Amino acid sequence: MSLLCKRCIIVPGNGCTNAKKSNWYGRAQEELTKTGLFKEVIVENMPDPHVARESVWLPFLQKLGADEDAVLIGHSSGAEATMRLLEKQKLRGAVLVSACHTDLGDENERASGYYDRPWEWTAIAENAGFILQWHSTDDPFIPISEARHVAESLGEKCEYIEHEKSSHFFKWDVFGNELLEKLMMKLQPAESVEALVVEADAGTSSSCSASF
Repeated sequence: MSLLCKRCIIVPGNGCTNAKKSNWYGRAQEELTKTGLFKEVIVENMPDPHVARESVWLPFLQKLGADEDAVLIGHSSGAEATMRLLEKQKLRGAVLVSACHTDLGDENERASGYYDRPWEWTAIAENAGFILQWHSTDDPFIPISEARHVAESLGEKCEYIEHEKSSHFFKWDVFGNELLEKLMMKLQPAESVEALVVEADAGTSSSCSASF
């Protein structure tokens, strides 16, 4: 199978000091590698993991290869980092899982620097080849109104998928196969999608204590 995209970078939420063992990140790396869509699937421990400062995370993502031939999958604070990166950097595509657009009154989130100025929604949408967004109505940390605002602000470029009982998307089971199928549809010819989905099985995953 020919590779259609150079790399995928999974951007974790804050608080995850061992990214590959946190939430679904390690499992996603395994399953995405199986699809053959990417030359490499990257999951790295982020610097400044607890505050997730924009000034630290964005340069690190660019060092990992976040460019026009990369898809970023950002979870929680990783989703905000992905959106801010898209304001200046073109990406092949972006996946936003449990995203928000305000600091929700949280001092640690405010310290990250993502929320101290207006979001450049038009630039974010224009710089992404595609945008997939997931959120759940029962997310205990981020109100559904936050996610809906992000989706509405990004406009037609954003394909928004809303769940009812997936919490903060800590587990691969709640959306993993759906994620794989959507990425295959974005990156693969239509006739190849069904065969690839069959190859990707769902499984279990560990979680970390990150709130975002």
